[in-house]
Amino acid sequence: MGNVTSSVASKLAFFPPDPPSYDVHEENDGRLALTGLPSNKSMDVHLLDTKGGNKIVATFWKHPFARFTLLYSHGNAVDLGQMHDLFIELSAHLRVNIMSYDYSGYGASSGKPSELNTYYDIEAVCNCLKKEYGVKQEELILYGQSVGSGPTLHLAPQLHKLRGVVLHSAILSGVRVLYSVKTTFWFDIYKNIDKIQRVNCPVFVIHGTNDDVVDWSHGKRLWELSKEKYSPLWIKGGGHCDLETFPEYFKYLRKFINEMEKISITHPDKQLTYSPSFTECESNKCLRF
Repeated sequence: MGNVTSSVASKLAFFPPDPPSYDVHEENDGRLALTGLPSNKSMDVHLLDTKGGNKIVATFWKHPFARFTLLYSHGNAVDLGQMHDLFIELSAHLRVNIMSYDYSGYGASSGKPSELNTYYDIEAVCNCLKKEYGVKQEELILYGQSVGSGPTLHLAPQLHKLRGVVLHSAILSGVRVLYSVKTTFWFDIYKNIDKIQRVNCPVFVIHGTNDDVVDWSHGKRLWELSKEKYSPLWIKGGGHCDLETFPEYFKYLRKFINEMEKISITHPDKQLTYSPSFTECESNKCLRF
């Protein structure tokens, strides 16, 4: 039963687009670029070696006035080419740099997708941010969407000065997407329910109340288990893949970014406290605790 469930959970977790929406080529000046997408001088393309022996594609979007860098782990069934327009919007609206990547076996990244490979993938991307761009932990916000919450919550507990974490339509674990279980089994994948308790920075949870892929209860429980709870955003009527189309998504994400600037990394006793309420959220026409 365990092997069967583990196999099903793994198949649920990974659906790389086939064929990929882009390829990587070298331009006349030696810079890497994504085939089929407009050339953009604000975007750097990297091919990174991982501990799993794969080469993964990563893109770095530069904003001239950025205070923070978002390390964005995208959701399922998409690759960097399909996320291109959203990253332009996010960088402009939030005034942040954005580093994103395709997991092994996604897009033009080599190898096969697996839980362990996604951990190697995000570690390689984090090292690139440190070495190539000098990004410090206190300037970094990890963003995990859906299956991307797995590598995000793998890395977050390792970064003791991390500024913040955003969990977007996140999962409690792979098996829990399929079955309502109380116990974490050894064969489960992405045991976020256990890892969230080791994250020592503000956690902003975003989830749609009508999500029929990953039930809203996943986001609610992750928020409840967070050590540093930031007021979550429950988007009324939101599904699994459409939260960016709701106006409150950008509004409250921008508010989170702005409030992260007020947190003192060197004086944690002076960090922000959050006292959300149901009354406040109903007046904003969205469900927020």
